Amino acid sequence: MTTDQNLMLYTKLAGFRLVVLAHRFGCDSDFSRELHDRLLEGLDAAIARIQGMMALERSVLAGEDEIAEYQLQGETEIFGRFTINLLDDLEIDDDTHEYRINGGNWINALTADDGGVEIEFPTLVGLNGEEFGSLASIIMDITQEMDIPVRAVRAI
Repeated sequence: MTTDQNLMLYTKLAGFRLVVLAHRFGCDSDFSRELHDRLLEGLDAAIARIQGMMALERSVLAGEDEIAEYQLQGETEIFGRFTINLLDDLEIDDDTHEYRINGGNWINALTADDGGVEIEFPTLVGLNGEEFGSLASIIMDITQEMDIPVRAVRAI
């Protein structure tokens, strides 16, 4: 990405952040406020990544740092996979049959009894439009304009 592209990304992310912040004041439930807060945290993280990439670009252009170009390539790849999780994040280790939710402790999914061995992982269920409230259209815009997926699922 070029400096101009990163500046444009930064500007759009900051704009979305302001829109989410403005919508947060109209929240009528704790759950809605939590969703807004999590989206703000995700946007802040994306903004911080862009700022880091812009600092690396300045180092490359100034010729100050020999490895800055490689770091910039890595940061660009990482940003390409950036995702904002509003609720639960589920990690599954198929080799050990363990899972964890939101970076917590690993939990064994194996159970055994007289009937045999069973492996039962939690599943992720998406929120419906009513649960999203005013965030639904904002999330859609972020996903379409910024190409940053916003996931809102809960583990059950």
